[in-house]
Amino acid sequence: MAVMLLSAGCATRRASSPAPVEDRIGGAVTDVKPLPGAENAGKAGFYTVKPGDTLFRIALDSGQSWRDIQAWNNLTNPNILEVGQILRVQPPGATPPPVAAVTPPAATPGTAAVTPVAPSGVVPRPLSSSDPVPLAPATPSATTPATPAVPPNTDSAGADELNFVWPAQGTVIAGFDEAKNKGVSIAGRVGDPVIAAADGRVVYAGAGLRGYGNLVILKHNNTYLTAYAHNQALLVREDQSVRQGQKIAEMGSSDTDRVKLHFEVRRQGKPVDPLNHLPRR
Repeated sequence: MAVMLLSAGCATRRASSPAPVEDRIGGAVTDVKPLPGAENAGKAGFYTVKPGDTLFRIALDSGQSWRDIQAWNNLTNPNILEVGQILRVQPPGATPPPVAAVTPPAATPGTAAVTPVAPSGVVPRPLSSSDPVPLAPATPSATTPATPAVPPNTDSAGADELNFVWPAQGTVIAGFDEAKNKGVSIAGRVGDPVIAAADGRVVYAGAGLRGYGNLVILKHNNTYLTAYAHNQALLVREDQSVRQGQKIAEMGSSDTDRVKLHFEVRRQGKPVDPLNHLPRR
């Protein structure tokens, strides 16, 4: 009997003294570490990570390069974010608009969810030996311009207004809808050229954003980004400077149900109707 009582006593002590548990989402905790950037919660220029967020999507929504956001926040792995983490999404000293939520373009029915990864895996096909050889994002080669050919910083968004050109020659088959379609869809055939709508710098080239397929994002200045989705091949790499009219990709049907180009114009990270910025046909 004494042995049984002693065992019961030990079990009682063990049950009443659980090991510390770290829970960053909620519930009872005995040892909680503050999330990175917690001191900046609610401040302008910062964003609170939500379930399902990726660094690439946050960058698109804030009108920034994901590499800049990674550097501003000292992130060692762009694929690892914590719900509730506070990220700087604007350069120090900037007064940014709020980051808008985004719905990706419609994907092919039955497409499975994909875990976003750092830009990789796109096998580009250049037109000729003179075209840039598309690679997965890496340290820019000696032939890649180190300084982007974009306008300098200005305090006025009006000074950043641009004259865009059409990124593809096909007809528009789906118009802009802020709730359902953040850009326009342009019809075409596999391999049709996709060109830069304006001078800029490649801030993303890869397939890491679910719903966009093989995607190129260009940053033109402090105000405007453009996005080119569903390509079959990418002909540029990150940090490369491009000129208006330069071929940057070949049209395809990656992560969608037909061959088309999904084209977005983002003003300070917010999607706007591309037809209001493109010349009339």
